[in-house]
Amino acid sequence: MYPMLQFVRTDSTDPGFATLIQRLDHDLHARYGAEQALFTPHNQLDKIRHVVVAYEGDTAVGCGAIRPFSDDEGGLIEVKRMYVDPTRRGQGIATMVLAFLEAWARDLGYTKCVLETGNKQPEAIALYQKSGYTPIPNYGPYAVIESSVCFEKAL
Repeated sequence: MYPMLQFVRTDSTDPGFATLIQRLDHDLHARYGAEQALFTPHNQLDKIRHVVVAYEGDTAVGCGAIRPFSDDEGGLIEVKRMYVDPTRRGQGIATMVLAFLEAWARDLGYTKCVLETGNKQPEAIALYQKSGYTPIPNYGPYAVIESSVCFEKAL
């Protein structure tokens, strides 16, 4: 039996989110090395107003965020900063966080999610494929980054 989790709609100022993002950035640097610096400009937290954090008691164990894809792309929202603490993986937390983000995006009137992950994150790729995301050509700033893998899903 899994412990009770609480999923909180918040923003990027949430302390639990900030803690998880530090761990995410450390993990990504370990996987991609210096190449990870290419992604830093696209992962700034100051513009993220829609964050979901999974809490077990006072401990943040998973997170994800959504933000409008661009001002001129009506209906598109981008999934960002998905992460689950390694000790809690395999329990469905990422699937639940993603489902909460998708529901929130629908509530906000969005019709499609897009996202970018990396080719050295097979668990993330498997999550997105299992959740109904389909591969698309790399978009925007990721178009020239060979390690990027992009997906979309109609809501």
